Amino acid sequence: MSSANRNLSFLDQLLTQADRALRTIAGSSAEGARPSPARGKAETELSSEEAKHVAGLMRINHTGEVCAQGLYQGQALTAKLEQVRHAMQHASNEEEDHLAWCRGRLNELHSHTSLLNPFFYGASFSIGALAGIAGDKWSLGFVAETEHQVCKHLESHLQKLPEQDEKSKAILEQMKIDEAQHAETATNAGGAKLPLPIRAGMTLMSKVMTKTTYHI
Repeated sequence: MSSANRNLSFLDQLLTQADRALRTIAGSSAEGARPSPARGKAETELSSEEAKHVAGLMRINHTGEVCAQGLYQGQALTAKLEQVRHAMQHASNEEEDHLAWCRGRLNELHSHTSLLNPFFYGASFSIGALAGIAGDKWSLGFVAETEHQVCKHLESHLQKLPEQDEKSKAILEQMKIDEAQHAETATNAGGAKLPLPIRAGMTLMSKVMTKTTYHI
Protein backbone atom coordinates (compact mmCIF):
# COMPACT_ATOMS: atom_id res chain seq x y z
CA MET A 1 0.00 0.00 0.00
CA SER A 2 1.44 3.38 -0.95
CA SER A 3 2.14 6.15 1.56
CA ALA A 4 -0.62 8.16 -0.13
CA ASN A 5 -3.14 5.44 0.61
CA ARG A 6 -1.93 5.12 4.21
CA ASN A 7 -2.64 8.85 4.73
CA LEU A 8 -6.21 8.67 3.48
CA SER A 9 -8.94 9.30 6.03
CA PHE A 10 -11.35 6.46 6.81
CA LEU A 11 -14.03 8.23 4.74
CA ASP A 12 -11.61 8.56 1.81
CA GLN A 13 -10.81 4.86 2.10
CA LEU A 14 -14.53 4.05 2.05
CA LEU A 15 -15.00 6.14 -1.09
CA THR A 16 -12.01 4.40 -2.69
CA GLN A 17 -13.50 1.01 -1.85
CA ALA A 18 -16.87 2.10 -3.27
CA ASP A 19 -15.15 3.06 -6.53
CA ARG A 20 -13.40 -0.33 -6.67
CA ALA A 21 -16.71 -2.07 -5.95
CA LEU A 22 -18.43 -0.29 -8.84
CA ARG A 23 -15.58 -1.11 -11.21
CA THR A 24 -15.60 -4.75 -10.08
CA ILE A 25 -19.33 -5.20 -10.53
CA ALA A 26 -19.69 -3.09 -13.68
CA GLY A 27 -16.60 -4.58 -15.29
CA SER A 28 -15.19 -1.26 -16.45
CA SER A 29 -11.74 -2.75 -17.05
CA ALA A 30 -11.71 -4.66 -20.33
CA GLU A 31 -8.15 -5.98 -19.93
CA GLY A 32 -6.18 -7.31 -17.00
CA ALA A 33 -2.60 -6.35 -16.24
CA ARG A 34 -1.57 -9.70 -17.67
CA PRO A 35 -2.80 -10.93 -21.05
CA SER A 36 -5.41 -13.64 -20.99
CA PRO A 37 -3.98 -17.18 -21.05
CA ALA A 38 -6.54 -17.85 -23.79
CA ARG A 39 -4.83 -15.39 -26.13
CA GLY A 40 -3.45 -17.23 -29.12
CA LYS A 41 -5.59 -20.30 -28.50
CA ALA A 42 -7.81 -21.23 -31.42
CA GLU A 43 -11.56 -21.05 -30.89
CA THR A 44 -13.02 -24.51 -31.29
CA GLU A 45 -16.54 -25.30 -32.35
CA LEU A 46 -18.93 -25.88 -29.48
CA SER A 47 -22.51 -27.05 -29.75
CA SER A 48 -25.16 -24.68 -28.40
CA GLU A 49 -25.50 -26.86 -25.29
CA GLU A 50 -21.73 -27.00 -24.77
CA ALA A 51 -21.41 -23.23 -25.17
CA LYS A 52 -24.23 -22.68 -22.68
CA HIS A 53 -22.57 -25.05 -20.21
CA VAL A 54 -19.16 -23.41 -20.55
CA ALA A 55 -20.75 -19.99 -20.11
CA GLY A 56 -22.40 -21.20 -16.91
CA LEU A 57 -19.06 -22.41 -15.54
CA MET A 58 -17.25 -19.22 -16.51
CA ARG A 59 -20.04 -17.15 -14.97
CA ILE A 60 -19.54 -19.04 -11.68
CA ASN A 61 -15.80 -18.40 -11.84
CA HIS A 62 -16.33 -14.72 -12.62
CA THR A 63 -18.63 -14.35 -9.61
CA GLY A 64 -16.07 -16.22 -7.52
CA GLU A 65 -13.56 -13.52 -8.43
CA VAL A 66 -16.10 -10.81 -7.59
CA CYS A 67 -16.42 -12.46 -4.16
CA ALA A 68 -12.64 -12.54 -3.82
CA GLN A 69 -12.48 -8.82 -4.61
CA GLY A 70 -15.08 -8.11 -1.94
CA LEU A 71 -13.27 -10.27 0.60
CA TYR A 72 -9.87 -8.71 -0.03
CA GLN A 73 -11.16 -5.14 -0.09
CA GLY A 74 -13.08 -5.64 3.14
CA GLN A 75 -10.00 -7.09 4.79
CA ALA A 76 -7.71 -4.36 3.46
CA LEU A 77 -10.02 -1.76 4.99
CA THR A 78 -9.87 -3.22 8.52
CA ALA A 79 -6.55 -5.13 8.66
CA LYS A 80 -4.36 -3.94 11.51
CA LEU A 81 -0.88 -4.59 10.09
CA GLU A 82 0.34 -2.66 7.06
CA GLN A 83 1.99 -5.73 5.53
CA VAL A 84 -1.33 -7.59 5.73
CA ARG A 85 -3.16 -4.72 4.05
CA HIS A 86 -0.48 -4.72 1.36
CA ALA A 87 -0.84 -8.48 0.84
CA MET A 88 -4.62 -8.11 0.50
CA GLN A 89 -4.20 -5.35 -2.07
CA HIS A 90 -1.66 -7.37 -4.06
CA ALA A 91 -3.95 -10.40 -4.16
CA SER A 92 -6.86 -8.16 -5.14
CA ASN A 93 -4.86 -6.77 -8.07
CA GLU A 94 -4.14 -10.29 -9.36
CA GLU A 95 -7.81 -11.20 -9.00
CA GLU A 96 -8.62 -8.29 -11.31
CA ASP A 97 -6.82 -10.21 -14.06
CA HIS A 98 -9.08 -13.18 -13.39
CA LEU A 99 -12.15 -10.96 -13.60
CA ALA A 100 -11.06 -9.64 -16.99
CA TRP A 101 -10.18 -13.09 -18.31
CA CYS A 102 -13.51 -14.64 -17.29
CA ARG A 103 -15.49 -11.67 -18.56
CA GLY A 104 -13.64 -11.80 -21.86
CA ARG A 105 -14.42 -15.48 -22.27
CA LEU A 106 -18.09 -14.86 -21.48
CA ASN A 107 -18.15 -12.18 -24.18
CA GLU A 108 -16.68 -14.64 -26.67
CA LEU A 109 -19.43 -17.09 -25.74
CA HIS A 110 -22.04 -14.33 -26.24
CA SER A 111 -23.10 -14.65 -22.62
CA HIS A 112 -23.19 -12.40 -19.56
CA THR A 113 -21.89 -12.04 -16.03
CA SER A 114 -24.19 -12.84 -13.13
CA LEU A 115 -26.95 -10.44 -12.15
CA LEU A 116 -26.31 -11.49 -8.55
CA ASN A 117 -22.79 -10.05 -8.43
CA PRO A 118 -23.73 -6.97 -6.34
CA PHE A 119 -25.21 -9.21 -3.63
CA PHE A 120 -22.23 -11.56 -3.50
CA TYR A 121 -19.75 -8.67 -3.52
CA GLY A 122 -21.54 -7.02 -0.60
CA ALA A 123 -21.70 -10.23 1.41
CA SER A 124 -18.03 -10.99 0.79
CA PHE A 125 -16.96 -7.44 1.64
CA SER A 126 -18.81 -7.67 4.96
CA ILE A 127 -17.18 -11.01 5.78
CA GLY A 128 -13.76 -9.65 4.89
CA ALA A 129 -14.23 -6.54 7.02
CA LEU A 130 -15.36 -8.62 10.01
CA ALA A 131 -12.39 -10.96 9.55
CA GLY A 132 -10.04 -7.98 9.54
CA ILE A 133 -11.60 -6.67 12.74
CA ALA A 134 -11.25 -10.11 14.36
CA GLY A 135 -7.50 -10.01 13.77
CA ASP A 136 -4.95 -10.47 11.04
CA LYS A 137 -4.36 -14.16 11.69
CA TRP A 138 -8.08 -14.82 11.14
CA SER A 139 -8.17 -12.50 8.15
CA LEU A 140 -5.31 -14.42 6.56
CA GLY A 141 -7.00 -17.67 7.54
CA PHE A 142 -10.10 -16.62 5.60
CA VAL A 143 -7.92 -15.96 2.55
CA ALA A 144 -6.25 -19.36 2.78
CA GLU A 145 -9.52 -21.24 3.23
CA THR A 146 -11.26 -19.27 0.48
CA GLU A 147 -8.46 -19.96 -1.97
CA HIS A 148 -8.38 -23.67 -1.08
CA GLN A 149 -12.09 -23.89 -1.84
CA VAL A 150 -11.66 -21.92 -5.08
CA CYS A 151 -8.92 -24.32 -6.20
CA LYS A 152 -11.29 -27.25 -5.66
CA HIS A 153 -13.96 -25.51 -7.76
CA LEU A 154 -11.49 -24.79 -10.53
CA GLU A 155 -10.28 -28.38 -10.61
CA SER A 156 -13.89 -29.55 -10.80
CA HIS A 157 -14.65 -27.14 -13.63
CA LEU A 158 -11.58 -28.21 -15.57
CA GLN A 159 -12.98 -31.73 -15.53
CA LYS A 160 -16.40 -30.52 -16.68
CA LEU A 161 -15.25 -28.45 -19.66
CA PRO A 162 -15.63 -29.89 -23.15
CA GLU A 163 -12.35 -31.55 -24.11
CA GLN A 164 -11.85 -29.30 -27.13
CA ASP A 165 -12.29 -26.01 -25.23
CA GLU A 166 -8.63 -25.04 -24.90
CA LYS A 167 -9.36 -21.35 -24.32
CA SER A 168 -11.40 -21.87 -21.16
CA LYS A 169 -8.98 -24.52 -19.91
CA ALA A 170 -6.01 -22.18 -20.26
CA ILE A 171 -7.78 -19.50 -18.21
CA LEU A 172 -8.83 -21.84 -15.41
CA GLU A 173 -5.43 -23.51 -15.21
CA GLN A 174 -3.66 -20.18 -14.69
CA MET A 175 -6.29 -19.08 -12.20
CA LYS A 176 -5.72 -22.26 -10.23
CA ILE A 177 -1.97 -21.58 -10.09
CA ASP A 178 -2.56 -18.03 -8.84
CA GLU A 179 -5.15 -19.06 -6.23
CA ALA A 180 -2.89 -21.79 -4.83
CA GLN A 181 -0.13 -19.19 -4.49
CA HIS A 182 -2.46 -16.82 -2.64
CA ALA A 183 -3.42 -19.59 -0.22
CA GLU A 184 0.21 -20.48 0.43
CA THR A 185 1.18 -16.85 0.94
CA ALA A 186 -1.65 -16.32 3.45
CA THR A 187 -0.74 -19.45 5.39
CA ASN A 188 2.97 -18.57 5.48
CA ALA A 189 2.10 -15.06 6.69
CA GLY A 190 0.46 -16.53 9.79
CA GLY A 191 -3.06 -17.38 8.71
CA ALA A 192 -4.88 -19.47 11.31
CA LYS A 193 -6.89 -22.54 10.39
CA LEU A 194 -10.54 -21.64 10.69
CA PRO A 195 -12.86 -23.56 13.02
CA LEU A 196 -14.90 -26.29 11.34
CA PRO A 197 -18.29 -24.49 11.66
CA ILE A 198 -16.90 -21.44 9.83
CA ARG A 199 -15.37 -23.58 7.09
CA ALA A 200 -18.67 -25.42 6.73
CA GLY A 201 -20.52 -22.11 6.47
CA MET A 202 -18.15 -20.92 3.76
CA THR A 203 -18.71 -24.16 1.85
CA LEU A 204 -22.49 -23.70 2.11
CA MET A 205 -22.31 -20.12 0.85
CA SER A 206 -20.10 -21.29 -2.00
CA LYS A 207 -22.68 -23.92 -2.99
CA VAL A 208 -25.43 -21.31 -3.01
CA MET A 209 -23.30 -19.08 -5.23
CA THR A 210 -22.46 -21.83 -7.73
CA LYS A 211 -26.03 -23.11 -7.98
CA THR A 212 -27.51 -19.67 -8.63
CA THR A 213 -24.93 -17.97 -10.81
CA TYR A 214 -24.66 -20.87 -13.24
CA HIS A 215 -28.09 -19.80 -14.50
CA ILE A 216 -28.51 -16.16 -13.45
